[in-house]
Amino acid sequence: MDWNFLYNSFDGRISRKTFWIAMAVLMVVELVGHLATEQIEGDRLSAIVDLAFTYPEFAVSAKRAHDRNTPIWLLIIFFAAGAVLDLLTVLQLAGTDEEPSMLSIAVALPFTVLGLALLVELGFRKGTAGANQYGPDPLAKR
Repeated sequence: MDWNFLYNSFDGRISRKTFWIAMAVLMVVELVGHLATEQIEGDRLSAIVDLAFTYPEFAVSAKRAHDRNTPIWLLIIFFAAGAVLDLLTVLQLAGTDEEPSMLSIAVALPFTVLGLALLVELGFRKGTAGANQYGPDPLAKR
């Protein structure tokens, strides 16, 4: 598996299996980062860690979206909403866990719905059979 390609390139296509492996590795590393930063600074530093993982998560998701022929603008909206939520946290405008701000709720609700739809689309649905404009089928026999 070419990890540099997975996390740094926006070209090509990947299968569901590769998508899940790449995302699982990112989730474990990000979780460790969150646990460490929560002990040091709390939510603000944790939000910065979340922002740092946006690039590789977007790269993996873009390649999977290419395999599904899913429009990239859907991913851009999803990741932009996540970045806005993190920015609200860093600027201390998100409210608290007990009483979140209306602004953070207004961003978080559509973010959650779109995230679940993208999870199904990218994580569970079969890719486009055969070559498409983004490259050859990652499951094609070579």
